[in-house]
Amino acid sequence: MEARPFQRIIVVIILVNAATIGAETSSVLTAHIGGFLHAVDRITLAVFAMELGLRVYAYRGAFFRDPWNHFDTVIVAVALVPAAGSVSVLRALRILRVLRLVSAVPSMRRVVSALLEAIPGMVSIIGLLVLVMYVSGVLATELFGRIAPGYFAELPVSLFTLFQMMTGDAWSDITRQVMAERPWAWVFFVGYILTSTFVVLNLFIAVVVNAMDEQSTSSEEQHTDGQLATMLAELARLHVKIDAIRAAQTRATGSCGDHPDGRRTSTPTSPHPDA
Repeated sequence: MEARPFQRIIVVIILVNAATIGAETSSVLTAHIGGFLHAVDRITLAVFAMELGLRVYAYRGAFFRDPWNHFDTVIVAVALVPAAGSVSVLRALRILRVLRLVSAVPSMRRVVSALLEAIPGMVSIIGLLVLVMYVSGVLATELFGRIAPGYFAELPVSLFTLFQMMTGDAWSDITRQVMAERPWAWVFFVGYILTSTFVVLNLFIAVVVNAMDEQSTSSEEQHTDGQLATMLAELARLHVKIDAIRAAQTRATGSCGDHPDGRRTSTPTSPHPDA
């Protein structure tokens, strides 16, 4: 199950299944090769279910201690639910099988693990961003609600507009419309964009990069520890062999002597005191 060729086959099957699911969204392809696409989809689903069953059989109880196995089980279970009637929306969830690439590719697993480890730090940054947007939303509603009601009429509308400006979408059009009535409004908008986009959002990047760096360092340390353990085990085996060779040489030296002509002879035993 852990052999590299087997893992590569699973990755190829996942990619083929993703391609067939995407092809089924085309009415032209469905009309010509719809039956073939459905057959490939069923076969790949059967392969996923069999592979999951083999992993359960191979790992026994250890299978349920790995969170990635839970992830794969949920994806396969959702795909096995009959997509008919009130649950027909589950048919669209078949594309979730592509997410199995995350668990099948070790590098993707490391990236996701780093993102999960960065969540605690990101929560604090999200709280700071929400605070900045809320204060700015209230100010924008009070200052520019009458000038640009389409953007700042009420607090929810203002919050959405500020979020749009934070992403850099049409922020210049919004600011110019407001500045036509309030020329000093650029002070508010420039300060908000600098704070939200160039400061707070960059903190997200810093936290994620730090978490990925720690994850990479941890992986390298684990790899180094594994190599060191292998080397120590090999050295221990060599030490045992050397001790065995030395013991054999000692026994041979104690039981045999050198003959003057080079032949090996038995060492004479001491006579008995009573002889």
